[in-house]
Amino acid sequence: MRRFIPFWPKPAFVPVIRLGGTIGTGSRSLNDEGLAPLIERAFKGKPVAVALQVNSPGGSAVQSSLIAARIRRLADEKGIPVHAFVEDVAASGGYWLACAADDIWVDASSLVGSIGVIFASFGFPDFMARQGVERRVVTAGKSKSIADPFLPQKPEDVQRLKALQAPIHQAFIDHVRHSRGQRLNAEADLFNADIWVGAQAVELGLADGVAHLVPKLKALYGDKVKLIPHGRKRSLFQRLGLSLADETLGVLEDRALWARYGL
Repeated sequence: MRRFIPFWPKPAFVPVIRLGGTIGTGSRSLNDEGLAPLIERAFKGKPVAVALQVNSPGGSAVQSSLIAARIRRLADEKGIPVHAFVEDVAASGGYWLACAADDIWVDASSLVGSIGVIFASFGFPDFMARQGVERRVVTAGKSKSIADPFLPQKPEDVQRLKALQAPIHQAFIDHVRHSRGQRLNAEADLFNADIWVGAQAVELGLADGVAHLVPKLKALYGDKVKLIPHGRKRSLFQRLGLSLADETLGVLEDRALWARYGL
């Protein structure tokens, strides 16, 4: 009934945004289009802070950047502090999301880092040759068939891909440096895509300490602070355990990303 009484002080509350899963454009993935309403809602109503629960092995650099930029823009516009809490992993794009916060807290066994860019595919030229299959490609533009998995890998394709990766990697580095600032260990090589565990990440300045969400937020904002979860709603198909044919590859890609960290 208190909320209906004019001028009655409202209890402090912290919206908790769940950022769990791989990052990409698919319906299963974290992306700016799907998260935008949730993030915008979390910053409404004068919360004392916003918390991010991060558990992601990464994915799309663009979607990572868009999501993080939205969180940071709203935090700066409204003057609301943001705290990130890492669960199993905040690697690659997952760490990009964590760096949208003012501070980052990890579990002692969390995996953090992987500040790099990867392009991965498969090659089938030998298999096709054994099966007597001929690949026929006609393009307008010499780079149109770059990294064709049915043709032998070309040195010029590798050089072109590396040239594409370099500015993306630099954007990631700039984001981390802007977020973490002087907290980063200036003597360590932090941007070679290595990962670190818990306290190691804290020592390197990639995180601020070992802490869990509920006790840390109570320590910061009092035992009576109200934590309000904000998570994505699953579709009927997902709730029933069903999936469409075009999501099968998405599931495999998700598993491959998580498997890199033993999860």
